[in-house]
Amino acid sequence: MERYSSHSDQQLVALLKGSDRKAFSEIYERYHALLFAYAYHKLLNKQEAQDIVQEVFITLWENRETFVLKTFLSGFLYKSVLNKILNIWKHNKIVREHASIQNLSIDIDSYETDFLIREKEIAALIEKEIAALPPRTREVYELKYKAYLSTKDVAERLGISENTVSNHLKNATSRLKKNLGAVIFILYLLEK
Repeated sequence: MERYSSHSDQQLVALLKGSDRKAFSEIYERYHALLFAYAYHKLLNKQEAQDIVQEVFITLWENRETFVLKTFLSGFLYKSVLNKILNIWKHNKIVREHASIQNLSIDIDSYETDFLIREKEIAALIEKEIAALPPRTREVYELKYKAYLSTKDVAERLGISENTVSNHLKNATSRLKKNLGAVIFILYLLEK
């Protein structure tokens, strides 16, 4: 019996395109809880967060045969969730504007505005910490996580070994976790 948990995301996507339900189940198990936490963190509404994650997985299954993965599966899934969150916020804004025009009093929380302000502050803090990394470590980190290069590509571009790249990444990750706190660092990675 094939062990799907050992498959890479790319292998699972290839199997998914062939309507492999076990591959889909593995993708779901791998990402459902993380996507829910991400959506809930932004919406602060469990039902909306759950609905969004379900919609993303339903769409993935329905479009499996034509699905083309251009980057990373995790990035695609998080971006899909974020787009649905933005649609909810946009809808809430339209409802508020319509209510204002009609002189209606509708109480819709503006927590998304507060969250976006906090998110910008956190992003600035993270960028400041990245800028404070030693120059070579920062260069390796940015090539890996901002330019989305593989460890091998970073090594080739900088003329260093893959092991050295890995060491720089470990040092950067350790320093960022220590200076930012694990929760903020994990949220930062989820945004990638």
